[in-house]
Amino acid sequence: MDKPVCLIDTASDGKLCVQQSALQVLEQIQQPVVVVAVVGLYRTGKSYLMNRLAGKQTGFALGSTIESKTKGIWMWCVPHPTKPGTTLVLLDTEGLGDVDKGDPKHDTNIFCLAVLLSSTLVYNSRGTIDNRAIEELQYVTELTECIKVKSPDEDADDSNEFVKFFPSFIWAVRDFTLERKIDGKDATENDYLEFALKLKHGAARKVMEYNLPRECIQKFFPSRTCFTFPFPTAPENVSRLERLDPADLSTEFLVVTARFCKFVFDKSEVKKLKDGYTVTGRVLGHLAKTYVDTIASGAVPCLENAVIAMALIENQAAVKEGLEVYQSGMEKLKKSFPLELKVVSSEHQRLSGMATQTFMTRSFRDTDGKHLKSLEEKVNELFDGYLCQNEQASKKRCEDLLSFLSATMNENLKQGIYAKSGGYDLFCKDLEDIVKKYNSQTNKEVKAEAVLKVFLKQKSVDSKAILQADKKLTEKEKKIKEETEKAILLEQEIKAKEEQQRQLLERMEAEKQSNEERMRQMKEKMDEEMRLQREEAERAMDSKLREQAALLEKGFKEKADRMSQEMEEFKRQNAEAESNRAREFAELLENSNKRHEESMAMMMQQHREQMNALQKQMSARPPGGCCIL
Repeated sequence: MDKPVCLIDTASDGKLCVQQSALQVLEQIQQPVVVVAVVGLYRTGKSYLMNRLAGKQTGFALGSTIESKTKGIWMWCVPHPTKPGTTLVLLDTEGLGDVDKGDPKHDTNIFCLAVLLSSTLVYNSRGTIDNRAIEELQYVTELTECIKVKSPDEDADDSNEFVKFFPSFIWAVRDFTLERKIDGKDATENDYLEFALKLKHGAARKVMEYNLPRECIQKFFPSRTCFTFPFPTAPENVSRLERLDPADLSTEFLVVTARFCKFVFDKSEVKKLKDGYTVTGRVLGHLAKTYVDTIASGAVPCLENAVIAMALIENQAAVKEGLEVYQSGMEKLKKSFPLELKVVSSEHQRLSGMATQTFMTRSFRDTDGKHLKSLEEKVNELFDGYLCQNEQASKKRCEDLLSFLSATMNENLKQGIYAKSGGYDLFCKDLEDIVKKYNSQTNKEVKAEAVLKVFLKQKSVDSKAILQADKKLTEKEKKIKEETEKAILLEQEIKAKEEQQRQLLERMEAEKQSNEERMRQMKEKMDEEMRLQREEAERAMDSKLREQAALLEKGFKEKADRMSQEMEEFKRQNAEAESNRAREFAELLENSNKRHEESMAMMMQQHREQMNALQKQMSARPPGGCCIL
């Protein structure tokens, strides 16, 4: 994108809506995304920082009046400067606290969307981090009411799980003029932030009101950093920052800005959903639409519901992508039809594995295996169709070859060459030559034996007429010739059945190998998802342990004790979730194996029926061979 576009706007009815043009941009981004959103009071210079992150001087709207310039949420997608194969998505949000807004919930909704969509949240303020600045960040105290992890119908407080999904937090303090000292000692920017978030002891109402926003920031954003920016230029020029030449900005301001940008580039993580699923631009667009539609309906955005909605969309698309991979490859192979069955089966196996891998790469939360099953069924349905097309192509080639080889015989029949004494033996010799040439040229055709069976049956009509008209043969000799001819037809029928049987066994072996590869890929996918789920839980637990240690260090033993109880419950929930996931995976593997066994059982039944029919025909076969075959 060469410039930002509006992602979320306010419709004429006052409700938030997602811009279709922005969704189309995100739909094209198949790469993982790092999403950086900036929030803060209006007219605090948020857009300038986002332009610098985009590597530009201008882009996001900047203003020099008392009005909020940015409306809604604007988006700028650029290649990530330090993470190849990743897209950096910058979200510039409408300034909070604009008195002209009619809906009192509007600011809260904008703040919640920034939290839900980003992997790094930058809070931009001016001056110092004092009590007033923290009170202006009141929106963090409303997150428990505005965002749910599980069902929004449940009254239980699930904010303890926010830490799993919330973004890292950067507080950018603009126009900072104070000395960073604590108790007379120099302090880092992060020390300054933690000092500002320090809780007070006591149970008085004012103390509780003082502590609440600080507790929320500490609880919801355990990964937090601070940057203090000096005045970029003389104070009287700050209001026209966007019109200043970079050369007019102070060196100290430019150094902090560069350090801020480098930190964001290096430390901001790829956006992930519950259970560690990586978000692409396409998925980010779906998330934005889901959350905005939920808010517009008056409901509370729910992370679990959003994940379920994403899973349905992505899994359906994963099936489609997998099928396209399979069908594209088979269509290329189809151009070479007819081919040996083992060649077609081998390519089917390879492409089936690629289709499954494509599905696995994009799919997530297919806990009941419904979409994987759908892919299997559609691939097998397509395979049956391609086998049929290959057989038709083989049949046509064999028929065309027999038509060419028997052209002289047909002409002789028309001219009555065989309708004379000794004509039957001449007919049999010509037929034997045709069969020999045919067999030498069709030894790898899947329909060679079946087509030859039909051809010989057709020629048996001419053979019988020629035999009866041949005066050179006695009645006894004619009887013997008739029996020989029956043996020829039976022999060819047996060979056609044997070839059919061989092809069935070949297909069963191909299906067995395809299932083994599918099971291997499923196991690999499950192991990876379990690993991501475990890592997510471990990160959340580490954050809670650090928070508890900080409370103990500052003397808040009662709060630390309550956290111990929370962590025990958190551990129990994680263990239960992992156990449930393992059970779901086991059921998924079992169901997949069951489908394979049912498919193999059907093939085995077909195999047995063919064998029984073949054995009956072979028992009726007379001893000795047949010269034609």
